[in-house]
Amino acid sequence: MPKIYLSPSTQESNPYVTGSGSEEYNMNLLADALEPFLLSNGIQWVRNTPDMTAASSIRQANSLGGFDFYLALHSNASGPGSEGANRGVIVFYYPTSTRGREAAELFAASLREVYPLPDRVYTRATTALGEVRQPRYPANLIEIGYHDNYADALWIESNRPEIARALARGLTEYFELPFISPQPVREGTVSTGGSPLRLREYPGQQGVVLAMMPNGSPVTIYGTWQGWHVVHYNGLVGYAAEAYIEG
Repeated sequence: MPKIYLSPSTQESNPYVTGSGSEEYNMNLLADALEPFLLSNGIQWVRNTPDMTAASSIRQANSLGGFDFYLALHSNASGPGSEGANRGVIVFYYPTSTRGREAAELFAASLREVYPLPDRVYTRATTALGEVRQPRYPANLIEIGYHDNYADALWIESNRPEIARALARGLTEYFELPFISPQPVREGTVSTGGSPLRLREYPGQQGVVLAMMPNGSPVTIYGTWQGWHVVHYNGLVGYAAEAYIEG
């Protein structure tokens, strides 16, 4: 199953014009809203912390290794002299990263469905941003609205679940996984009557087998889709047939 590095902004000095807090504060609230979607869809993650910087986030992601994508969440601001004048969403990617561009297009398409001005949702190649240039993985930095524009700042504050859902849809489409809305996490038990149950990386008989789960094995169920559970078993996350899990 895929694993991402999640990097909400650490810029606490950028205030929201609405007075709700900083860019760091609001992007961390958005990351909080995104996590249940990641869990239900079997997307594993490591997240930076507010005491870090963009540079230390990149270093951590690169040093830990094993990620399939790097996702940075930010909000934007207009330049000096034009404060509050701009609106829009920009998904940045590195120009030579084919997968980064693919992800950017998917995120943009999904965000156009929730942003009030869909014609102002753009993708843009850049070499200037460290969080798309330096990670060892495909990376996007998404500027989700302008925090110095009252309408944009209010939209972000009022629509975190919808924005999180759009981001999760972009990720599941990028990883070619079915989209699963957040569901209550519960415990279950493998119940096959004797034979082990296959844990797969995709919900279907063609999915690569990650592990064989013996009858009676405890699992944690994160989500369900068309007869398949997303489960955690022995340090692994994958799909298993719903019919053979009690709980």
